[in-house]
Amino acid sequence: MNLTDYKDVYVFAEQRDGKLQNVALELLGKARELADANQEKVVAMLLGKDIKALAQTLIEHGADEVLVVDNDLLKDYMTEPYTEAITAIINERKPSIMLIGATTIGRDLGPRVSARNRTGLTADATKLEISDDEAHEFRMTRPAFGGNLMATILCKNNRPQMSTVRPGVMQKLAADPGRKGEIEDYKVDFDDKKISRVKILKTVKEKKTVTDIAAAKILVSGGRGVGNTEGFAKLEALAKELGGEVSSSRAMVDAGVMPADRQVGQTGKTVRPALYMACGISGAIQHLAGMEESEYIIAINKDKFAPIFSVADLGIVGDVHKIVPMLTERLKTMQR
Repeated sequence: MNLTDYKDVYVFAEQRDGKLQNVALELLGKARELADANQEKVVAMLLGKDIKALAQTLIEHGADEVLVVDNDLLKDYMTEPYTEAITAIINERKPSIMLIGATTIGRDLGPRVSARNRTGLTADATKLEISDDEAHEFRMTRPAFGGNLMATILCKNNRPQMSTVRPGVMQKLAADPGRKGEIEDYKVDFDDKKISRVKILKTVKEKKTVTDIAAAKILVSGGRGVGNTEGFAKLEALAKELGGEVSSSRAMVDAGVMPADRQVGQTGKTVRPALYMACGISGAIQHLAGMEESEYIIAINKDKFAPIFSVADLGIVGDVHKIVPMLTERLKTMQR
């Protein structure tokens, strides 16, 4: 493998039912930064059926070129056809870096593509950068050993250098409607024998009745200090007055008090709300990794030495069971 043949940063632009996923735009923002550091291009790979209209959005958010693979076999996600399409692109175009969102689709696709192309994959990276020395190495950093240390991983001898990134970790660029780029219809010859092994018989979609916490502008989050469902009922009341959502630390999910889709942190979701209220949360590094980039953080904790105060814009030392109801009542009074 001649490493000098490989160049540019490629992004798997995930779409579902003809709608681009936010993580695709977030990865384009980071890809733009990485590509500029090496004076290379950002190329988005858009796979699906009747999805070419989405290509301009990808260009507006940082892509220089969009490869559109439009095929009936790609209408719904299946591992083999998507892997074949991306492998075909890798073999012909030789990307240096490839980024994939760590969604349910990305977590399935990323390992298969890396194995098919005999290269490495860094999962759930929280930091991606090009070193500022002469080597210009691509460095992928992710939590290790339960979040107790951060490991920086290099892929020196194989290409592409692959990484998955969870939604919400990177920031997307503001759309530039006037931005120009190339859109190419990319043809792939699929192996019918491999693809025919699996067929989708029926798709059943779960009906969501609550807002995804990653999209919420205001989050009232509870930890061990909140204690139980009665404690979280107080947080629900406060969140209702603020027009926000309730989330939690891993401890409350493990205890069965909150569902997994409400968890913030390294093993949960990464959030960036305008307001994050940490109630009864000590602030372990695993939790901070998922919320420390919130615009404004308010922490309520009885322990004045709790690590959460190190990232808080406003800290309140006191009993969350007394302070939260007081805040709720005050908000009700102000809105009358």
